[in-house]
Amino acid sequence: MARRIELVAGDLQLSRLVFGAWRLLSGDRPEPEAVARLIGSAVDLGLTSFDHADIYGDYGVEQAFGAGLARWGGRREAIELVSKCGIMSKSASRPANRLKHYDTSAAHITASAERSLKNLGTDYLDLFLIHRPDPLMDADETAPALEKLVTDGKVRAIGVSNFTPAQFDLLASRLSIPLVTNQIEHSVLETSALTDGRLDHAQRLRYAPMIWSPLGGGTLFAGDGAREHRVRAALTQVATETGVNDISTVAIAWLLCHPARLVPVLGTMKVERLATLARALDVELDRRQWFSILEASEGSPVP
Repeated sequence: MARRIELVAGDLQLSRLVFGAWRLLSGDRPEPEAVARLIGSAVDLGLTSFDHADIYGDYGVEQAFGAGLARWGGRREAIELVSKCGIMSKSASRPANRLKHYDTSAAHITASAERSLKNLGTDYLDLFLIHRPDPLMDADETAPALEKLVTDGKVRAIGVSNFTPAQFDLLASRLSIPLVTNQIEHSVLETSALTDGRLDHAQRLRYAPMIWSPLGGGTLFAGDGAREHRVRAALTQVATETGVNDISTVAIAWLLCHPARLVPVLGTMKVERLATLARALDVELDRRQWFSILEASEGSPVP
């Protein structure tokens, strides 16, 4: 399978698997040199795209990653930086946020993009997403703010995250440039996107959706429910049939089978796990194997 993908035809390319940075500060804060080594290892594995959001790590991940990026020594043009804005988390880092809410105003979008650029130490973002649907989003205000970031050269492409098809279409209707992705949750344990229209929408408009939590947030391995046991058994069977020694590799390969051209965002900070998951690019499942995993997840055969 190709190691890179165009999100929409003739537009931004990302690596087929994306490094998700949200757990970067989940343990002890890493030294910049350690982050630089992690970036280099990811790039060596073909994961040249790095997914961020302003809120990750209590608003600290981008800055920590930027410090490592400054020490990495590679070419900025060899990687793709993705970030998101719009969620206002309650945090000591943002004392004005007295409660969690959303903000898709032009002022906030612009300020958030500028802050991400500063934190990451870069002149431009390759992709900038609205992180969550905002019930108070005024598409006539949000769209021009996003377009101006592109016009000003601060952002190469724009998209959304967690949007329904209708929410996506509303924002797209006010834009003269495409929304190149919708980053959504999808995995062998979270299959609603197969039937709620989101993946159909992506196919219809020919954009590649980015996928967060592609391994079920760890539930795939730690969950003790009947569903998790069924899915692990099905993945194990397919792993045996395909000569793969890790069920997580099969779970990622299952996503890559979908014709909507899904782009999984991998959340591990361990290089050896990244290498294991990257092997999914070389695994091909047949239809019977794909449906055996879906049947295990749903608990019954397809109708």
